[in-house]
Amino acid sequence: MIGEGHQVYFTVRVREFVTELLAHEKFDMTSFGSNYHSAVGKLWGLLLFTFKLWRVALKYKPDIYLSHSSMYAAITAFLMRRPHISFEDTFNKEQVLLYKPFTKVILTGNYQHPLKSEKVLRYAGYHELAYLHPKRFLPDQTILQELGVEEGEKYVIFRFVSWNASHDFGHTGISYENKIKAVNEFTKLARVFISSEKQLPDELVKFKIKIAPHRMHDAIAFASLVFGESATMITEGAMLGVPGIYLDNTGRYYTKELQTKYRLVFNCSESLSDQQLAILKGMELLQQPNIKKEWQQKREKMLADKIDVTAFLVWFIENYPVSASIMKENPDYQYNFI
Repeated sequence: MIGEGHQVYFTVRVREFVTELLAHEKFDMTSFGSNYHSAVGKLWGLLLFTFKLWRVALKYKPDIYLSHSSMYAAITAFLMRRPHISFEDTFNKEQVLLYKPFTKVILTGNYQHPLKSEKVLRYAGYHELAYLHPKRFLPDQTILQELGVEEGEKYVIFRFVSWNASHDFGHTGISYENKIKAVNEFTKLARVFISSEKQLPDELVKFKIKIAPHRMHDAIAFASLVFGESATMITEGAMLGVPGIYLDNTGRYYTKELQTKYRLVFNCSESLSDQQLAILKGMELLQQPNIKKEWQQKREKMLADKIDVTAFLVWFIENYPVSASIMKENPDYQYNFI
């Protein structure tokens, strides 16, 4: 968008690496501070962050608002009488109910999900494909030197999350004991690196990955396995042809498609029995010969079904609202972007 001469401005809340990544890309931004984690705090945050965004909007007067299911952006766009387009993939019922009345279009992947609305337009892709499509991302092998691993040496990336998002209420994630067990078992077969939103137990601190945030996708691309509680990072691995094991009680509709249709990931619940099965599955995958070749073939099958999401989104935004009418009348128009 910037290359096409458009002005782009980001408003963010403080989350792990978000401001660092935006600063690395030299994008203009305003940070509104940290999230609130309690139910009361989130209600207060709805008022506070919407007010802060409205003040930014008065200053910059954007023509269009884009967000990942942000009720703050949707309400502010409505107040400013400008369109809001939401990129939805989590389908948190409460969030959708809050932002949908103020949103013109909800763009979603074309996998099975429960969101039914005349505002929904489906495209053949995933959020993560927007930045990891082979036209958009080429892995840099020098990451192996930064990690201290030899070419061809197996390594696993673990991802643990904080469980503070609004859709995380009631989740506990992988138990302390099974985190220790998984790392101990996997270190017999591969190197281990851990990315974690929250403080690691003392026993696992030595495994913490020590690279710049913008290098994480390079690290994932050459990994043998991605294991943990983050749907995003598991999906990022799938986009790059890396096996993933995702543990979450509710799961995500896109990770379910990545398992059932493309066999790129494995979904498990947070139950203690499933945690044990996930560890065993990870050990099996790490010992499977020619797995990288097999997963790259699965990735090619997935990519053949999908579009260049970034090219599609740029077209859609630049030509909105005509683009929305085109997609409603002829959804296959998106396949011009492959």
